[in-house]
Amino acid sequence: MVRAHISTSLDGYVAGPQQSMENPLGEGGEHLHDWLVSLKAWREKVGLEGGEENESTNVLRAEDANAGAEIMGRGKLGPPSRGPWGDARWQGWWGDDPPFHKPVFVLTHHQREPLTLSDTTYTFVTEGIGAALDLARAAAGGKDVYIGGGANVINEYLATGLLDLLELHVVPILLGGGARLFEGVGPDVKLELDRVVEAPGVTHLRYRIVR
Repeated sequence: MVRAHISTSLDGYVAGPQQSMENPLGEGGEHLHDWLVSLKAWREKVGLEGGEENESTNVLRAEDANAGAEIMGRGKLGPPSRGPWGDARWQGWWGDDPPFHKPVFVLTHHQREPLTLSDTTYTFVTEGIGAALDLARAAAGGKDVYIGGGANVINEYLATGLLDLLELHVVPILLGGGARLFEGVGPDVKLELDRVVEAPGVTHLRYRIVR
């Protein structure tokens, strides 16, 4: 199965405007993940103590379960300037021990050798979303492929019929601009609501793609 899970504002933005090194999720975008960073299950995964357990806990655990590989866009890995990698080789926002713990395929226009940090290997794919999916499926070993974002990458997989399941973590804020989900996807994509979970600060809506 190919699936995507992403936090979004009520007005459909998965990151705010004016993304930068100092503000990688844009203005107000960090609040999209307040529900997540407060969870004990998430904090344990990134080596932090404390946190709470609520209705979102099982949603997060199900999201992580059976994911054998991840595909992400250059915008998620960063830096916000994008462009050629240059001599100062950017390694992402997560330091020497990224929280993925599986193969990650990064869509980019600029070639780069694979990068291994702890138990995560980033492979940089310049041949498009189909090639990235083929590589991810092979690496996943029969498990699910997780489309990690950002908005443009999820939109592409959705528009081309390559996505099977989409879960939106809808946060009750308005960002007014930024990276917007469903931009350019069009009316041919049909979604069927599969599950609703209400939790503190977020509502989880899971949709299956109808073909």
